[in-house]
Amino acid sequence: MPASPITTPIPLPPHTDVLIVGAGPVGLTLAASLRQLGVDHVLIDRDTGVQTGSRAAALQPRSLEYLDRIGVAEHLIAAGERGRGFRVHDRERTLLHASYGDLDTPYPYVLLSSQQTTEEHLLRRLGKLGGGVHRGHRFLGFTPDFPGVSAVIADPDGLLRSVSARYLVGCDGLHSAVRTAAAIGFPGEAPEQLFALADVRLDAGASGLGEDDTTFFLSSAGMLLLSPLADGQHRIVTPAAPGSAAPRAVDIERLISERGPTEAQIRVTAVMNASTYRVQERVAERLRAGPVFLAGDAAHTHSPAGGQGMNTGIQDAGNLAWKLHAVLTGAAPAELLDSYHGERHPVAAELVTFTSQFAKIATLRDPAAGQRRNDLLAAASATPGIADWIAAKLAQLDVSYAREPDRDSPRVGDRISPLTVPQADLRWTLALPARSEPKDERQGDTVLSVCHVPGLRTPLLVRPDGYLAAHGVPAEPAQVLSRLAQHLPLPVPSTR
Repeated sequence: MPASPITTPIPLPPHTDVLIVGAGPVGLTLAASLRQLGVDHVLIDRDTGVQTGSRAAALQPRSLEYLDRIGVAEHLIAAGERGRGFRVHDRERTLLHASYGDLDTPYPYVLLSSQQTTEEHLLRRLGKLGGGVHRGHRFLGFTPDFPGVSAVIADPDGLLRSVSARYLVGCDGLHSAVRTAAAIGFPGEAPEQLFALADVRLDAGASGLGEDDTTFFLSSAGMLLLSPLADGQHRIVTPAAPGSAAPRAVDIERLISERGPTEAQIRVTAVMNASTYRVQERVAERLRAGPVFLAGDAAHTHSPAGGQGMNTGIQDAGNLAWKLHAVLTGAAPAELLDSYHGERHPVAAELVTFTSQFAKIATLRDPAAGQRRNDLLAAASATPGIADWIAAKLAQLDVSYAREPDRDSPRVGDRISPLTVPQADLRWTLALPARSEPKDERQGDTVLSVCHVPGLRTPLLVRPDGYLAAHGVPAEPAQVLSRLAQHLPLPVPSTR
């Protein structure tokens, strides 16, 4: 039987441009992006295969927009199920409903797809691009090897290998060996609250489940998250007492009865996975230390409320990939890579604050405080624009790298909706005003794609990750290409 393209049985090469440690969704997204861009890289993972189970179970619209650029979104959508949005209930009373239906995106839904499925499709795409994963390889450390690093890796037989890489990227999770080796601090806290999690199958006759929506039930008895998953499963998350064991079917039925929809007679027919966990809320002090970068859980970890973790990591990979390509090909100075920390660190810090506040509010223990919270949520939901703001935030469509005041729209650094400017894989896009139907044209084998957009007021230049680089640029592609460096997010020179 021929070797699978998603596992690479060949020895590690001694040299590469980018060494990626960790083949979860973030490392795979980065590897597929670099492979599509033609960047030489090596991807290693200590595990011998894809880990089973749901784990991160939702892809937000912004992630789907990026995954479309690397040829994965369409296949994931076909394999997953679509959730309509997000709800907060007090038993039967709807406190807030944030629908994704009106979002400015080709993907106005949350895609219910297990992390296992997401990884499998990313692996398949990486294989089609000619890449793969070196499985069973452990990263042990590195030494500086100007201008990059020399990494020490243990192969599946325990033999030590050395790989010289211009850049090293740690996508190796919460306990990142790359972060430790680079001596990058990971400040934050681990709240005392214990949570119980279970992925279950519920009886087909159950009603009031919010089958298309992730629903937080905030009752006087406590918080309960009930979220649909792919393949007809549901995820249950609830605070648990210290020392609690993983919940059983009878425990889950009791929790739903006490905290969930009052009229539903819900029976758990199967418990697929169950566990308890504590949240950690941390952000790395730096996302770059010379030739070393951190992405995903290696860079930030937080409450899973709102399904943001894996999605934020995918956006980290999307931000970093095109910048590595631009620097390695000589199209941009090395200083461009400083903008990875400058753009993504504030996003991670804000996300940890947001999810921490949400978790604290959702887990209030005092019944009177909980009632006041619920009344405030209901009042806020009735305020025009609040539900739409929450939906855009959870969908990650509100992320912006803009430095300018919010006067004109769009600003440099704002996301450009693919409904406004069609995406062109990982190329830069020059969008030109047009009177006729949209028309796309590529400039040979260059990094620039040109599209003509009816109703556009001024030419726009869009980065490979979908953010606005400049507006009012020349309409001639050759002129834009010759001045591309002017529109890079380079650090602002100090005036001191």
